[in-house]
Amino acid sequence: MTNRLSIAVAGAAGRMGRQIIGAAASRNHQITGGTEAPDSPYLNEDLGVLAGIQLLGSTPSGTISAAAATADTWIDFTLPTVTLAALDGLTSSSVKTVVIGTTGFSSQDEEALARHAERFAIVKAGNFSLGVALLSALTQIAAEKLGDGWDIDIFEAHHRNKIDAPSGTALMLGDAAAEGRGSALEALQSPPYYGPDAKREAGKIGFASSRTGDVIGEHEVRFGSDTELIKLSHMALNRRIFAEGAIKAAEWASDQPPGHYGINDVLGLS
Repeated sequence: MTNRLSIAVAGAAGRMGRQIIGAAASRNHQITGGTEAPDSPYLNEDLGVLAGIQLLGSTPSGTISAAAATADTWIDFTLPTVTLAALDGLTSSSVKTVVIGTTGFSSQDEEALARHAERFAIVKAGNFSLGVALLSALTQIAAEKLGDGWDIDIFEAHHRNKIDAPSGTALMLGDAAAEGRGSALEALQSPPYYGPDAKREAGKIGFASSRTGDVIGEHEVRFGSDTELIKLSHMALNRRIFAEGAIKAAEWASDQPPGHYGINDVLGLS
């Protein structure tokens, strides 16, 4: 039986924050707090009301220390600066497990996350969907088996308010493709195809992004040769899949020592 977790949620009134609260409550975990900006109109709203479920008896806070006062688990799908500030604020808390769905971290940010992994069991993923995890595994296999003679391009589409591009999921797929080719993505990633001299460079991994409407998330990996085209794709139909994956990750990480983990570790795909 899974231990009951005490969970605090960053950005509790946001779209993902509300989904996470609902998913956690459905699995009988305790929602002990959450954060919102100090000027947020939701600071006095019950977290359960925000999530569209029963009253939970807790409201968002404008400070990390208050939000995490009785939590053992922190779940964060916000922005890199917000996530890193939260981790700094959690160092003296009782939180042991951190689940991060935030994307857009720089290389310096990643170094900071690695330092925090000495204190917390951190599960960080560009996407917490089971389907995307399997897509990533298939991408790595295909890249390895098809070889360098096949072009690889990754397409992604998200809602108009998403800031970072390519998406964290697209980069995760790129990492998988590069690993399949025995290299790092930094060595194989192609700049965007744009302008009069945007010819594809052989062996590189290309990316294309779309930001339109309220698209939750669509990803496709294409492998092309002179005679064949293979497409591997995934479409998210509901944001709840990411929240449910985050809760699964929190449950798994609650039994792990401090360290830096990914969704493949949670699902046993590593």
